[in-house]
This record gives sequence, C-alpha cells and structure tokens, in this order.
Amino acid sequence: MKDFLRWIGVKQAAHETTSGIVFDERDIWWCKLGANVGYEVDGRGGSFERPVIIVKKFNLDTCLVIPLTTKPKKGKYYFSIGSASGREAVANLSQLRLVDRRRLTQKTGVIAKPMFKALLAELVRVNFTYEDTV
Repeated sequence: MKDFLRWIGVKQAAHETTSGIVFDERDIWWCKLGANVGYEVDGRGGSFERPVIIVKKFNLDTCLVIPLTTKPKKGKYYFSIGSASGREAVANLSQLRLVDRRRLTQKTGVIAKPMFKALLAELVRVNFTYEDTV
C-alpha cells in the first residue's frame, strides 16, 4: 500500500526548503521522486528517494532526469549505465521527468561523457523516433 499522505508531508517540506544545491548534466543524484500513481516510478524509504541522472539542465532550479534502478532489466526502455555508486545501474528511459532542485538531496557521482552520449542517443531513439507500424 502506498503512503500518499506521508509523501505529501515530505513533498511540502521539500517545497518549503531553500536549496543552494548546484547540479550539472551527467550528475547522479538521490532525488525525492515521491509516491506516484500506477506504473510511475516511486522513490523509496522515508524520503521517497531514488537515484537519477541529470540529462538536461534548464536553469539553476530545474532539470530533466532519468530514474535509475539497480535491478537488472532488459527491454526497449532500459539502458545499462554500468556501475554507479558501486552498484550496477540501469536507466529507465520511459520515466524521463522534470524536477526542481529542491528534490535533489545528495550527489553520488558523474557518468563518463561517452556513456552519457550513448544514453542520450538511446533516449532519443526510443522515446522520440516515430515508428511506422502500418
């Protein structure tokens, strides 16, 4: 059972926080993604956090992120990035989302430029390429 009421409190506290966090593209951060609906990826633990890769920095306050999982997953929307914080990590390309920096809590690493370029190419290929099935 999802604890939406507890998430509301965590989310309100994050909203009311003044953040001096500085982030960049390619960074891996723990992020308060929350308790979400249906198949949307959730955060874990008391702070509803999950690691994410920052794929696009729009300004000092917002960025586009891809959630990570340590569970081995295969398929069109999963991309292995290798080791992150000492564990094998897989990016969930279908769960791309915009977040405010107040959701970011702790930087845990940076992925190498060649891996980041490969990740972006795969993200574009699977999410933004029209496939004519007719």
